[in-house]
Amino acid sequence: MTRLWGAVLLLLFAVTAVLAQQSSQAAPPNPCAASEQKQLEFWVGDWDLTWPGKNAGETGHGTNSIKRIMDGCVVQENFSGQAAHLRGTSVSTFDVNARKWKQTWVDNEGGYLDFVGEFKDGQMILQREATGPRGAKFLQRMVWKNITANEFDWSWESSQDGGKTWQVNWPIHYKRKS
Repeated sequence: MTRLWGAVLLLLFAVTAVLAQQSSQAAPPNPCAASEQKQLEFWVGDWDLTWPGKNAGETGHGTNSIKRIMDGCVVQENFSGQAAHLRGTSVSTFDVNARKWKQTWVDNEGGYLDFVGEFKDGQMILQREATGPRGAKFLQRMVWKNITANEFDWSWESSQDGGKTWQVNWPIHYKRKS
């Protein structure tokens, strides 16, 4: 009988030790709670957009609705260009292992773009390498800048010289809807 009680006590001790170890271990960190996740918070909301039209004196218009989804881990964009008929959506997330933002864009013209970048010196810059129709490689990037609580500027840019110089192809001004 003493052997049985000894085995029971040993088993109870082992279970207690395992439970104590499990409760003392900290829960793994939530990757969506990284401080960098707040870097795109300025973009979240509903926006009216304007940009220079194709002809002098014309102005293009659009809207963009940005929200957090997937327990706050993902920033989702829904873009609509009124005159251009371009509609697209993107998802962005901060990759804690790479320490970079990553975004994927798709649209109603069959476009698929993938970007990587970071928020630095008051600007969010996401870029990618692209291939032109004749196979030439070049860079594309998006830049969010002049950021305030209710407006900012965004530009679509390209570089043919490996990023030494950039050409603005599409500047858009964002103004928060009231």
